[in-house]
Amino acid sequence: MQPGRSCLAIILAAGEGTRMKSRRPKVLHEVAGRSLLGHALAAVAEAGADSLVVVIGPDRPDVAAEVARLAPHAAIAVQTERKGTAHAVLAARESLAAGHDDVLVAFADTPLVRGGTFAALRGALHGGAAVAALGFEAADPTGYGRFVVRDGQLQAIVEHKDADEATRAITLCNAGLMALDGREALSLLEAIGNANAQGEFYLTDAVAVARGRGLPAVALTAPESEVQGVNDRIQLAAAEAEFQRRRRREAMAEGVTLVAPETVFFSHDTRLGRDVLVEPHVVFGPGVTVADGAVIHAFSHLEGASVGASATIGPYARLRPGADLAGGAKVGNFVEIKAAKIGEGAKVNHLTYIGDAEIGAAANIGAGTITCNYDGFFKSKTVIGEGAFIGSNSALVAPVTIGAGAYVGSGSVITRDVPADALAVARGRQIEREGWASAFRAAAMARKAKKG
Repeated sequence: MQPGRSCLAIILAAGEGTRMKSRRPKVLHEVAGRSLLGHALAAVAEAGADSLVVVIGPDRPDVAAEVARLAPHAAIAVQTERKGTAHAVLAARESLAAGHDDVLVAFADTPLVRGGTFAALRGALHGGAAVAALGFEAADPTGYGRFVVRDGQLQAIVEHKDADEATRAITLCNAGLMALDGREALSLLEAIGNANAQGEFYLTDAVAVARGRGLPAVALTAPESEVQGVNDRIQLAAAEAEFQRRRRREAMAEGVTLVAPETVFFSHDTRLGRDVLVEPHVVFGPGVTVADGAVIHAFSHLEGASVGASATIGPYARLRPGADLAGGAKVGNFVEIKAAKIGEGAKVNHLTYIGDAEIGAAANIGAGTITCNYDGFFKSKTVIGEGAFIGSNSALVAPVTIGAGAYVGSGSVITRDVPADALAVARGRQIEREGWASAFRAAAMARKAKKG
């Protein structure tokens, strides 16, 4: 892309998506933890769009709120009547008239299109095209618009319902995405008529309008898997599967070992360092970063967590938002960590809950330990110093601080601060009664015999 060129991206998000059978609009359904709309916003931003308009349907404050959350600089345009894709783009008329160099048109229900693909469309404009349209070779072209290409130039895009038999034999199909020369965009769109089978104003007719004016139009292609749309939950699952296949391959190419790739699921923003090892059946929710050399054992679930270099997680561990593990830390089986910092080399190995806490370096947390961080109204913090040892089956009632190097005896309920290097034991005194068990058994057996 040429430096200094401005780019307007128009994202069409007005479809109702009734086939989703959902109270939520289609574009707010998610792939890899990000809304379909969010994927489109991210892709056009990666392609260098510096101005953005999202076209939504009337009475859709939920979609407008998602735009405001993800792209607060974006403008909102409302398509009050459903008269086709060109009509939808013209809802952004004011922005089109502002004089951008490039105009990108994207669809919010096509979540897998890469930023590089949009950049390629812009590149075609920089090469002299007035219109650049994205197509794909369809395994089954039924229902898709066809690209009519002659001598390297895109002559027209013909909708399936409007196509004759010869045109329907074409397998190069329309993916819907388009780039327009900003100097021509508004004029081309305003010249589109509705002489088609549906009586609508089609964005695809911009190609024929441009060619009629002697302006060049070109076709670019992308894999069919990249441009697949989402109209129902079956297609939503297909898009999720394709995203995961793509991300798994990228992770392994970047130096991550996935023992059973098909069982690992990523979020859109998962970040893994080199030499990370991920065992089978691991799920990464949004907001996870894993540093070099860490090991994520099987059946673990991570969300909103940071894992330090050479740390070890799981198996069967759960890291919730705010879990922050330093290098070499260990979180073992059936352990849950939430809003807690685990210091370098600290160990939380078995059957434990650590929430709203700070664990010092090299501390050891015994099996069955819990931080009692919630009193039904407020959360409180537990602080455990460096090198402290917490015995198994202990309850630490926050707010409480265990000093560096301190010991807590197994089975204790700690309600007061423990000084550094001290021993704290908080449990009932053990009592032995010699012969009690044999006497109890004899009496019980006698009562049973009497009843029998």
